[in-house]
Amino acid sequence: MSPQKKATVVSTSVAILLVLVKLVIGIASGSVAVLASAIDSLLDTAVSMFNFFAIKKAEEEPDENYHYGKGKIQAIAAVIEGTVITTSGLFIMYEGLKKLVNGKETTLLTPSIFAMLFSIVATFFLVRYLLKIADETGNVVIKADALHYQTDLWSNGAVLVSLVLVSFTGIDAIDALFGLGIGAYIIYSAYEIIVEGVEILLDKALDRTLIEQIEKIIVSHPEVNSYHWLKTRTDGSTNFVEFHMVLRPNMLLLEAHRIADEIEDKIMKLDPQKRWVITPHFDPYDDSDMNEAMLHGKPLVELAKRVEE
Repeated sequence: MSPQKKATVVSTSVAILLVLVKLVIGIASGSVAVLASAIDSLLDTAVSMFNFFAIKKAEEEPDENYHYGKGKIQAIAAVIEGTVITTSGLFIMYEGLKKLVNGKETTLLTPSIFAMLFSIVATFFLVRYLLKIADETGNVVIKADALHYQTDLWSNGAVLVSLVLVSFTGIDAIDALFGLGIGAYIIYSAYEIIVEGVEILLDKALDRTLIEQIEKIIVSHPEVNSYHWLKTRTDGSTNFVEFHMVLRPNMLLLEAHRIADEIEDKIMKLDPQKRWVITPHFDPYDDSDMNEAMLHGKPLVELAKRVEE
């Protein structure tokens, strides 16, 4: 089992445990904050299970129908996860408003406090584990999961504070107000997850710093005269790079291939945790105009003749 899959199994198991603890206490105590946290953990369970299957699919090798693999399913999973988190936040805010209006009393404060303490400790160690796996693999789904549980850590802390304050003051509205705040924070945290997933689906270029490193590798090769048409993207686990490099016109194809191999090896070392698909193109001259013409569906034959002349 890959580290990514193992991470989703661990997060699912922890989420199920937290659901059981918080759901029982939340229903029994009438605490909106605890119940909201339980619902959030329930959604965590569903998301983590979905992530397991998303990663499993993403790790499948390219086939005759999916030539570039199915890596983008991870981005879809991230968008879904962000949407689920947003829904969770909205539900928590709804419950908070309902309690403010109805004024329901919070009971069983001591068991609720201990339940949240347990939840915080368990979530803390889970976040550390997920961040470690995310750093090692660069997997966008695990990164989203780690961010998700980080928000849970803060929201659990807020729930704990609200319960302590209610215990000392007897003001049940504090529980509802904290529930509203937690809901708003959860919605805010979902934004980054959704944006990252959408950017991958839209084939956003790699990080600017990484692109500059790639450019430096290409131009620093002594046998490359220049380069153009550098395009990059990622599917979350695989980085795709294509570029045209201008070489000596009478260079043997064997030599050109050697140069490409040398450049590709250096590029792949920039991020060894990711898989790379690098597609170089050999040009005897800078044909940027032809590339632009091709992009816009213009005929290339006449343009090529003018360039060669």
